[in-house]
Amino acid sequence: MDAQSYNAALSELRTVRDAIKRARTELSRLEGDRDKRITQLATYDKAKAERIAPAAGLSVADVVAVAPSLAPDSLAVTADKPQPQDAAPETLTPGVDEAAKPQGPVVTETSADRPQPTAPPASDESAVPATLPSASSARSLPSIPEGTTGDDWFTHTSGLASTRPNFTQQARSTVFLDTTTGVLVHRQQTHHLNLGTATAADILTAVFRTIPEGVERIYITAGDPWHRDADRYPYLRDAVAAWLNAPIPGWRTDTGRGRDRMAGHFVHARNPVGRYQRESGDSHVEIRSVGEWFDVDSDDPAVIRDAFVLLWQALRRHWNDAVIMGSPSQTGRDLWTRTIPQRGQYADGYPVLSEELRGLLHATAGQGRNELIIPPRVPDQLPQLVEYDRTFAYAKHTWKSPVGTPRRITATTFAAWSEKEQMRALYGCGHWQVRVTVPDTWNHVGLLPAPAPGERAWHYPATPGTTFTTWAGGPEIHTALTNPIQPWKIEILDGILWEDGKPLDDWAKKLKETWTNLSAQAQFHGDPVQARAAHLASRAVRSILLYGIGAFAQRPRMVTGTTPRSMERDVPADAEIIAFDDKHITWQKPTGFARDPNAHPEWAAAIWSGARAALLTQRHRDDNTYAGALHTPPGTVVAFRTDALYLTQPQNWPYHHQPGDYLLRGHLTGPLPAPTSEEELLSLRDAGRTALTTGQEH
Repeated sequence: MDAQSYNAALSELRTVRDAIKRARTELSRLEGDRDKRITQLATYDKAKAERIAPAAGLSVADVVAVAPSLAPDSLAVTADKPQPQDAAPETLTPGVDEAAKPQGPVVTETSADRPQPTAPPASDESAVPATLPSASSARSLPSIPEGTTGDDWFTHTSGLASTRPNFTQQARSTVFLDTTTGVLVHRQQTHHLNLGTATAADILTAVFRTIPEGVERIYITAGDPWHRDADRYPYLRDAVAAWLNAPIPGWRTDTGRGRDRMAGHFVHARNPVGRYQRESGDSHVEIRSVGEWFDVDSDDPAVIRDAFVLLWQALRRHWNDAVIMGSPSQTGRDLWTRTIPQRGQYADGYPVLSEELRGLLHATAGQGRNELIIPPRVPDQLPQLVEYDRTFAYAKHTWKSPVGTPRRITATTFAAWSEKEQMRALYGCGHWQVRVTVPDTWNHVGLLPAPAPGERAWHYPATPGTTFTTWAGGPEIHTALTNPIQPWKIEILDGILWEDGKPLDDWAKKLKETWTNLSAQAQFHGDPVQARAAHLASRAVRSILLYGIGAFAQRPRMVTGTTPRSMERDVPADAEIIAFDDKHITWQKPTGFARDPNAHPEWAAAIWSGARAALLTQRHRDDNTYAGALHTPPGTVVAFRTDALYLTQPQNWPYHHQPGDYLLRGHLTGPLPAPTSEEELLSLRDAGRTALTTGQEH
């Protein structure tokens, strides 16, 4: 192949890329065609993956997956770390923007203020695909390097620590808008707006005409205007991006300001954030979805306004300077910083881990367990489907968190310890690399997460005799060793161990008290409107804690950019193309970790591990009993969804309205076809909740 034919082939590949986006019905055929052409291009001796990637609409990694010969040395996959001959692993025993389109590339950094997928509301995260990956297709998890290179990871980032703020957070003028009816609530006033087609321009024009003094935050309570042209786009994200970036005369994308500098729009399929600034620079405004805080059910904007007022009043009982910020995650972290002790060991703040350890935790510490179990592991026809949801679950696991400088616990070190020392370490705040073997006679659900294909996908092997290598927290390791059915074989390969501390305890206790107070108001208030507002406010408290924990995880920053089609070569080589039209290409790429003083992925990882373990077994001391999946007969667990269990039999588990208790949320009597997809499970879930509420489950 010569240069001319090479360039001609690139042009043809771009045509294929466009066709894939525009014709989803031909997706399978076109993707095959695309891969064939990539393979053909790879035969050119000067072919480069970074050149082919933007032409194909793929990342460099995806191109290399199709044509491995294009892989640079930096993308070579390393094998699992070998065990040193003098350090055999210990086997444990059971005892143990764009207002105007750019002429060149425009880059916007996605802010940390986003709906945290790292901590979704109960039962709202997508389930893991029912078909489990083969061992050969699962991704490999990183390891800590041997020797001094790995030892150097066990430190803190210089000059970076979480400290108590010395300023008062400023409240922002907020309105609540139903874009379906045009009803706008501002303070105690209700207005009716003509929103036209509900573009961002229509909304800003109507709101600022009605409230000339201006507002800084517009919560959309209903209507989802960013989905108005969804039928024109293959993916919701594309429709949302187009809605956010449509030109608005007199406005441009906000570049951020103040202590909580938030720049650019955040593209999210359901809860996007639009940030705009007047060309004159005298007004800044956000358009957000109230769905970040709680689910609404045809609630009037005035009720939602009352919910936020009740939330603010309840928080003020514990924080005299509490301010409700744009999102639950922002609010949660701001409130937490105001509980940092002013005296004692951490008066100077909680230091942030090295970037290497933060990256390792990001790659190896999963979140909520989401798994659908299909026949033959469950019956084809379910006798019943019963949903149990752990109330305010994560609040149950905040009483102890890792603090101090972490220690590396190698296989040799762990093996040299006594059984008592080993168990103390596993009871403590640790994150462990382990080799796991499922017992030969095991007949229940999987206990430990294993990496599956996908950036952050996990599955839970349960087939007898299966061996896999993974990372897991102490609560899960301990559960695997001491579960009520049969101990698993666990080999410690490496580990990170911290001191036990309580950095989140005061914050979580205040939020739990706030939640309890608002929940009581919702249950006993004589005015049904105020009772509903109190219920929504209690759900908002839950989101503050849930998303606040997710925010500690500090995912790597993602930069989004827009490049004219005529300048396609300027698309970064490591970028993923997420949308394009006839004139522009929109892409995104990770840029590593920010110097975030509140980045503590070790706290999020510990809470998530505790919550996953509690889905399996949880002791109720006051009742002297246990609850969880392992306390049900084999073959009766249908699904896990973050902090919810779906079973084929009802359970007599105690419920005292306390965080972590299993609440009966839905009940359907069968026979019912066993769900084999997320859509089918959610349909049955909704029917079960309705049946339980109306008393028609039998």
